[in-house]
Amino acid sequence: MKFQPDLLAGTNVITRHDADALWVGATRFDHSLLVPWQGTVLRWAPALADELTPADFEALLALKPELVIFGCGPRHRFVSPALMRALIEHRIGVETMDTPAACRTYNVLVAEGRSAVAALLLAPVGSSKAGLA
Repeated sequence: MKFQPDLLAGTNVITRHDADALWVGATRFDHSLLVPWQGTVLRWAPALADELTPADFEALLALKPELVIFGCGPRHRFVSPALMRALIEHRIGVETMDTPAACRTYNVLVAEGRSAVAALLLAPVGSSKAGLA
């Protein structure tokens, strides 16, 4: 027996993902995203983990999350904690996992009413590095 709804009204839910696109609700995106639990889904500049800078993670502070789920691409890959220093210093939790797992985890957290942000890397189609991690 279920005691809570699958979706909370007004929240962003990732409804689909594949190698070259992510869907938030019914909207398709073909680039990296920042998906806050509520509000506007934002384009995220980096496409690959090698392109990440500290400023990419500092941009997440404006969204005021309690937790960031970082989807690092098709395969799990840790990034330097120095890149996430701003989040760590503000006591914002960061979990790193491959992008498909990050999408699933984000949806569970949002369904629980958590103020989570998914920071999802999606390499452009045809990128020679898209499958590397």
